[in-house]
Amino acid sequence: MSALVLEISKDFAFDAAHHFTHKDASHPFSRMHGHSFAGTVTLAGAPAAESGMVLDFWEIDAEIAKLRDQLDHRLLNEVEGLEHPSLEAIARWVFERLDPVLPGLVSVEIRRPSCGEKALVRRA
Repeated sequence: MSALVLEISKDFAFDAAHHFTHKDASHPFSRMHGHSFAGTVTLAGAPAAESGMVLDFWEIDAEIAKLRDQLDHRLLNEVEGLEHPSLEAIARWVFERLDPVLPGLVSVEIRRPSCGEKALVRRA
């Protein structure tokens, strides 16, 4: 029997405002507006022999909480590294900050459920 690789995912949410500076000043998205964002962090790996877990969800949540605090109820344009806060940029920003602290990180997805939009950053 080959070794098992499991994938686990943790969802999170935050509310934030942003605006786009690359749009003409008359464009509605050039004005500040807000969204309820949702995200999913996915890790993969072999389950640890002693726990049967890829990684304890509590540990994953603790790392996500640090980032959520930097994003929730903020103007994303003012967050360092998110001066152009598209969904793609937010997903990459989250991935780059979680990658060093969550072994086995595979992907980060950020969604705007009310708009039916999402962006996924996946390890190549």
